[in-house]
Amino acid sequence: MNERKRKDDYGRIIRSITIALLVFFSFFTFILWKIDNPRAERVRMAALDKLIPNFEWILGPLRGLSSVSEGIGSYSTLVKENRELRLKLQKMRNWREAAIRLEEENSQLLDLNNVRVNPSLKYITGLVLSDSGSSFRRSLLLNIGAFDGIKEGWAVVDSSGLVGRIFGVGEKLSRVVLLIDSSSRIPIKIEPSGKKALLVGDNSLRPPIEIVENIEVVRSGDRVVTSGDGKILPSDVLVGHVIRDADQRLRVKLVANYGRLKFLKVIKTQTFDSSDVQGEVIINTGTD
Repeated sequence: MNERKRKDDYGRIIRSITIALLVFFSFFTFILWKIDNPRAERVRMAALDKLIPNFEWILGPLRGLSSVSEGIGSYSTLVKENRELRLKLQKMRNWREAAIRLEEENSQLLDLNNVRVNPSLKYITGLVLSDSGSSFRRSLLLNIGAFDGIKEGWAVVDSSGLVGRIFGVGEKLSRVVLLIDSSSRIPIKIEPSGKKALLVGDNSLRPPIEIVENIEVVRSGDRVVTSGDGKILPSDVLVGHVIRDADQRLRVKLVANYGRLKFLKVIKTQTFDSSDVQGEVIINTGTD
């Protein structure tokens, strides 16, 4: 027991002496490094010349750890920058898509402004909201209605010509029944012969022509325009051009772009009793 106590006391003494020496050495080194004179500088440089080469084996791993730490920091920075760049790239893609849509809409509006109609006629431009989604009822909605002065029976054109007629008016919406609808019947005139007939909708982009006298004077490629008969639609609005099907039946190849109906013009015309033309749809499409 006494032997163990003596060892503990001896150990405490050694630790105390060691701590005292370390404190003294640290204090001496601190004072030596703070002294600002040539002699102290020579002593410091001599000490460094002796110590630094002997500690190279420690400095190497420390430099490696420092490089690894810098690499980790750089990697974290790159990851953060890469994430930010991805977000910016996504925003740029969204802006690009928006710009493309705006460019397409602007192009359609420019095309719509170039459509040539009788200068005495006024019009209102509307945006297409939706279509009927039916295979037998071809119609669409415009974002303009009675509040904008829209009335039933008015002709609707795209950048190429007539595409339909207003057939139902709400306060802020109106329905357009297209020329291709099976209920459509519009009076037309074939040029240059001047023959008058009816264009009958059959849910196709090449509806047939009915009631044509002296059919031999009608040729493929003749222009088809609205005749204005019955005061349903304005006259001389281009519908399309005459073609013949496999059975030699006369049809009209419509010039309106039914796959790209975005903005449409509603032509203001004289009013009429809608009951007189109930079930008829008038559409004129084409370009001069």
